[in-house]
Amino acid sequence: MSELHSFIILGVTTQGKKFRPGDWADRLSGILSAFGATKKMRYSSYASPGNYGDEKAVYVDGALRQLDPEAYAFLLNFAQDNDLQIIDSVCPIPPRPQA
Repeated sequence: MSELHSFIILGVTTQGKKFRPGDWADRLSGILSAFGATKKMRYSSYASPGNYGDEKAVYVDGALRQLDPEAYAFLLNFAQDNDLQIIDSVCPIPPRPQA
C-alpha cells in the first residue's frame, strides 16, 4: 500500500463468513478512541466503525500511517490475521462532524 491509502476492513472473511463477535468494529475502533471533556468516548477520525452495505466495517484513514505507523500497521495486521476482506485504495475519509 502506498503511504496515504485509506482502506476499509469488512466484517467478512475472504471465505465469505461473517466475522464475530458482532461488535468487533466498535471494539477495534475503540483502541484508538479517546474520552472528551464531556466524558463520552469519541472515535478517532482516523479509524471509526460503520457499515459497508449490510456488513460491519472499520474505516481507516491513510493519514494514520504518517501520524501513528504502529496503529496503522496494527489495524492492517488485525485484518490480515483474521482473514478479513480489505477494500483498498478508497478515497480519503472526510472528517466526522464534532458533536
